[in-house]
Amino acid sequence: MESKSFNQTPVDKWIVEPVNQFISKSTTSGFILFGAAIAAIILANSPLAESFHHLWEIKFSIGFNEATVSKTLHHWINDGLMAIFFFVVGLELKREIVAGKLSKPSDALFPIVAAIGGMLVPALIYYVFNPTGEMAKGWGIPMATDIAFALGILYLLGDKVPLSLKVFLTALAIVDDIGAVLVIAFFYTSDINYLSLGIGGACFIILVIANRIGVRSTLFYGIVGIGGLWLAFLMSGVHATIAAVIAAMTIPANIKASKNQYLERLENLIGKFKLEKTDARNIVTDRQYHVLEEVQKITRNALTPLQRLEHGLHPFVAFIVLPVFAFSNAGVELSADALTHVSSSVFLGVFFGLLAGKFIGVFGLVALLIQFRIVSMPSGMNNFHLIGVGLLAAIGFTMSLFITGLAFGDSIYLEQAKMGVIFASIVASISGYFVVKYANSLENRMPQ
Repeated sequence: MESKSFNQTPVDKWIVEPVNQFISKSTTSGFILFGAAIAAIILANSPLAESFHHLWEIKFSIGFNEATVSKTLHHWINDGLMAIFFFVVGLELKREIVAGKLSKPSDALFPIVAAIGGMLVPALIYYVFNPTGEMAKGWGIPMATDIAFALGILYLLGDKVPLSLKVFLTALAIVDDIGAVLVIAFFYTSDINYLSLGIGGACFIILVIANRIGVRSTLFYGIVGIGGLWLAFLMSGVHATIAAVIAAMTIPANIKASKNQYLERLENLIGKFKLEKTDARNIVTDRQYHVLEEVQKITRNALTPLQRLEHGLHPFVAFIVLPVFAFSNAGVELSADALTHVSSSVFLGVFFGLLAGKFIGVFGLVALLIQFRIVSMPSGMNNFHLIGVGLLAAIGFTMSLFITGLAFGDSIYLEQAKMGVIFASIVASISGYFVVKYANSLENRMPQ
């Protein structure tokens, strides 16, 4: 009788499997991100506050001779590490556009309308509070939705949440990400160095040509994308994270082996593997080894480079990049003096821009279009689900904090905006959770 599972070692049983189960849970990354933010706030209000803030000002340089790039640790995290996050965002965008929730205009209309409303109304509300001066630069802060946090809240509610609601919120956040990337590209850039931008453009053309002629090596795209496109954008004045999204759009999204070709070849290789006899020590023969190598090769050909990169980088982004970003950016001081920030126009613009703006923009605009029968409510959802999505979309955390760092140089405005983002995200998380929970109870009470 054949064994139904692989032989487990103590390491597998007590370390590998528990870690894999922990990582695979949908809520885990959200908890770690939230924990990193809480840790930053605690340290920023502890006796270690000075050392904590000084840590992010340490300078690092890369390069040789006089050709060096020197930035603080905080800038390397926001410009470099976060570029990996934006690269994964770009991969997700391309996948959804090519063969996902945004591939059909009829399916894409509902989340696109919701996302546009959820970007324009928050910016308008912020502008009402801050119409002039340096404070007006923060209008882009309340436009963004943190997909990891928002979906994490939904997954806390388990299987009772309609699949259509998860799909809708995901698609909304993806369109929202497109808007945020465009806002960063066009409105939050410094003086442009056109020579560096031209070099970046040349690297982009190389990547496009490589895609067209069938280059599938992720190493090649990594070298040209990072060493060429990203570095050139970093030197050009256009925010370097934009390069990450552009590079992601050049990654091949096609397969070399169809499903039938893969299965036919795999069955043939399995047959060859079975014919070979393994010795008593269970060491594979040379022929079996070559068969296993071939299995790996055809499996890679059955996957797109885009999917391989997305799935390979996602854990690193979820459990390293975003928590490090939150830890380095969420450290706001909550002293008696700092609490006066809650009456500032920047705080009020961000806070109400996220909470009221997202709710009015997402729920209000979509409800209006449903009323006029321009779009229809997705199956399994009711009006309270839509209200819940409007609230969950107000969780701006990661992207909002990121844009905050681009919008303001003044530390006072930075602190005010950060507090607005954090407070609004907390209120949106709690209220969105209970509204969706109530909406689920209504669906369960309806006659089948």
